[in-house]
Amino acid sequence: MKAIGLDIGTLTAKAVILGSDGAFVYSLIPSADEAEASAQSVMSEVLKKAGMESPNGAFIVSTGAGAKVSLSQQQKAITTCLARGVSFLLPSARMVIDMGAESSTVLKINDRGRVVDWAGQDKCAAGTGIFLQQMAKLMQMPIQEMSELAFQAKGKADISGTCAVFAESEVISHVHRVPPTPKPDIVAGIYSSVVSRIMAMCKRIGIQKDVAVVGGVALNHGLVVALEKELRFPVLVPENPQMVAALGAAILARENLEKVVK
Repeated sequence: MKAIGLDIGTLTAKAVILGSDGAFVYSLIPSADEAEASAQSVMSEVLKKAGMESPNGAFIVSTGAGAKVSLSQQQKAITTCLARGVSFLLPSARMVIDMGAESSTVLKINDRGRVVDWAGQDKCAAGTGIFLQQMAKLMQMPIQEMSELAFQAKGKADISGTCAVFAESEVISHVHRVPPTPKPDIVAGIYSSVVSRIMAMCKRIGIQKDVAVVGGVALNHGLVVALEKELRFPVLVPENPQMVAALGAAILARENLEKVVK
């Protein structure tokens, strides 16, 4: 039997098929309007990659904002799945910073991939992937260009708004003032604002090495470097940071299969 993990998020849907040897196949697609449609679509994609015709006989665990889908036999909290996935990929990690589309979460985990403590922030979009997308739109540039621009900054624009709406107003003010604030400095200010929220959660539960950064925002190199400067040490970023929760769900699915065998 195969172990399959699904992570149905707001912006993307992810699926992982995990083999008994630890090898895995994964797929990532944009989320549909309905979680059920997202789950069906990403399942179809990952089955094609694995050379499977159907998920019949597989044990499926789902997680994420749209975890309650008919395909899965079990739903698990995103924190539990993140912990398992990170521990599998980066065994030395003891803290996980997940920067997703709509929320940010910080976890402390033990050497067995179990959550010891955690702190989350989902009441405001500030500090998330959607927030950064909106900032890039205001700056009239792709997110990747914004990331690269941050390394040219000679200072940091003051962006201190405690919510996304106020932060957007501050960015607009910097763009339109005379003379305008240099774009690299605005980007550096945006990243500093995001990092300050992440650091507040880290300090709430206590910073502990090694620190892994996951989620779609982990692909933003400029932001990761800004976070490392604040932490004052390097962080670990897995090769496919968006897939970690889906992988964790697949690991939990495999654990269920092993219980049945025993």
